[in-house]
Amino acid sequence: MERIVSKMLEEYERGTVSRRRLVHSLAALLAAPPAQPAASTFKGVGLNHIAVRVADIPRSREFYQKHLGLPLISQSETSCFLRLGDEFLTFFRNERPGLDHYCIAIENFQPDAVMSTLQRQGLKPRRPAGTDRIYFPDPDGLEVQLSSADHMA
Repeated sequence: MERIVSKMLEEYERGTVSRRRLVHSLAALLAAPPAQPAASTFKGVGLNHIAVRVADIPRSREFYQKHLGLPLISQSETSCFLRLGDEFLTFFRNERPGLDHYCIAIENFQPDAVMSTLQRQGLKPRRPAGTDRIYFPDPDGLEVQLSSADHMA
């Protein structure tokens, strides 16, 4: 799966795949039943959100609202959150459009315990001060966030 996501991102960065196609492909890939590992560090229970870097927040919001009917949760000059079923799609303004991160909800999310566990696994998690948000890079450098199932922006 890592190779597939990496290939999709490379195609997007080369301009051979649209942002819309990238988001659709990532969602389809995550919906496919994965092979279950023998043992895992955490149990993922769902995709909480996908965050995308976009050049123009209003243009992206209008596009996704017009074509997918995604209701607005909140918006600022630098970000926009759209409802996507029980999850959400986030846009962050950035001169370099692309995938910012994706967030996976895990069972029994407890930030301090998650940080300790990731560190013991040899990963390099980071937790912005005053938040329960935990991020770490996957083997290809993609930003992964872990959260509780009910996490909202």
